[in-house]
Amino acid sequence: MPVVVVTDSSSRLPRSVTEHYGIRQVPLHVTVDDKDYREGVDDIPADIVTTPGVTTSGANPGDLSEYFDAALEASEGAGVVAVHMSRRLSGTWSSARLAAEKFSGQVRVVDSRSVGLAVGFTAIAAAQAAADGADRDRVYESAIRQAATVDSLLCVQQLDNLRSSGRISAAGKLFGSALSIKPILHMVDGTLTLRERHRTFSKALDKMVDAAADSAGGRAVTVGIQHCQSPEVAEELRAAVHTKLRVVTSELIVDLGPILGTHVGPGAVGVVIAAHLDPIEGLAEQ
Repeated sequence: MPVVVVTDSSSRLPRSVTEHYGIRQVPLHVTVDDKDYREGVDDIPADIVTTPGVTTSGANPGDLSEYFDAALEASEGAGVVAVHMSRRLSGTWSSARLAAEKFSGQVRVVDSRSVGLAVGFTAIAAAQAAADGADRDRVYESAIRQAATVDSLLCVQQLDNLRSSGRISAAGKLFGSALSIKPILHMVDGTLTLRERHRTFSKALDKMVDAAADSAGGRAVTVGIQHCQSPEVAEELRAAVHTKLRVVTSELIVDLGPILGTHVGPGAVGVVIAAHLDPIEGLAEQ
């Protein structure tokens, strides 16, 4: 059996893709009014992203240990590679490292240094390597390479959610609030940083498309479009990105879901560009 890849629900991978590659997603948690919901498992109210007092939390070592144990059994000794969201945004990576200690080196943990579909594309890169017969160490190296090259950009309608969750720097808060300026955020070494700022959301979207094209650099790339409860804007963004890119090998459009949506707020949209990724299988089943 091939190496089994484990990730967390921040990866936003659709079930058809995870089932095709045998990727296992550990749920993250969102809590409101003392009720805990597991992302991807429980029915979570859509309005939770705007509900006051919502908190989110990563997977804990106990949950991760259970997933690693089951994945190791499924791999029949080939091992597990776990790909998680940036350690600078969540405690999930640290919990995964702690949980992996009990498995005597059979589980290797990757810090994707990102979030959302950038995590998902890194997990897919690992799963594709595993499907090609790579051993645990080579699968791990494939994930590390993908994590180092994937590019993730995000436009938000307002920064209140990011401000309250502490997911953006003090400078980013200032630029985002002054004169209702709309920022383009960029994942850099595991943190959200301010890339550009514009006076209108439409201008910010246009510039984000240009930045995505620059990232692609004329290469064949995989494209991810992610949004928070804004499917129409996401489709417009997808179409605009296509006009700028030479070759798109695969694409995914996903909602950011309740965990990430709580942090970025309704109306946020983003684009992820990944080179060095084989065409994604399982998409036709969505």
